[in-house]
Amino acid sequence: MKISTSLYFDRSTNQLGNVQAKLTKVQEQLSTGLQIVKPSDEPDKASLVTRLESELARQAGYQDTLKAVNVRLTAEETALKNTSDVMYRIKELGVQAANDTLSLQDRQSIALELGTLRDQILSMANSQDSNGNFLFSGSRAGEPAFSKDADGRVVYQGDHSRMKVNVGDNRRMNLNLPGSDIYTRVVRDDGKGNKVGVDFFQALDDLTQAVKSADRTKIQRGIAEVDTLQGGISEGLGQIGADLSVVDMQTNVLDQVVLRLQTTRSDIEDLDYTEAITRMNKDQLALEAAQSSFAKISQLSLFKYLN
Repeated sequence: MKISTSLYFDRSTNQLGNVQAKLTKVQEQLSTGLQIVKPSDEPDKASLVTRLESELARQAGYQDTLKAVNVRLTAEETALKNTSDVMYRIKELGVQAANDTLSLQDRQSIALELGTLRDQILSMANSQDSNGNFLFSGSRAGEPAFSKDADGRVVYQGDHSRMKVNVGDNRRMNLNLPGSDIYTRVVRDDGKGNKVGVDFFQALDDLTQAVKSADRTKIQRGIAEVDTLQGGISEGLGQIGADLSVVDMQTNVLDQVVLRLQTTRSDIEDLDYTEAITRMNKDQLALEAAQSSFAKISQLSLFKYLN
């Protein structure tokens, strides 16, 4: 078999190029820490990594949603806890005002404080989140939950919607609690045998007016109504507490899912440095040997042995 000089050089060049390409590839892997530097390296694994990254992005979206829900529910919880504290103070003042030993001036002072506390509750009922959305307006988050109507009465302006958000592939939860479910109405006898509903703030205003006028009967009625109103606040706190528990549990679930996905992705694409360094040393040795052999053999010629 005859081997021409050009064939020898071509094959040697191809061999050196292949060894150099393998060495370059392992050096790229070591520099990135990844087995798959380009999709063409291992198309099947690259496709699986892409699917895993897409799934991780979706789970990250759920985690971001849960964080937003947690912030909103915590703000609602804070507002209702403060409201509950104020309601207890209102009841204390009502009981104090029902004392027959108080003078008219004493009751006027109590009524003044009751009015201030009522305004404080109204302010908390119209609390906003960090984005400027009203917490208790239902789906009408851009409008205050409570405002005065044409007659000067404070009425609920929101709706009764409970918005839900996706916090998992098969999990939805409440984002809000409408004010109508918290600041409930009381049922009152109108004196004619009929039952009428009275709004939350109207009931507080009636108690304040009863204290001003020293109407002991209406003061006692107002004290009982405060207990009913407090019940609505307490139920709201209970619902928010349950929703916050769901947030904690779902957060743990998502954390476990994300960890599992990250572990799977790591197993596929992360580089085994020990194995890679061994391959690099092997390829480098092979390249040096090939270069040395080529340098020596390329110098051989029949003319050197002809005299």
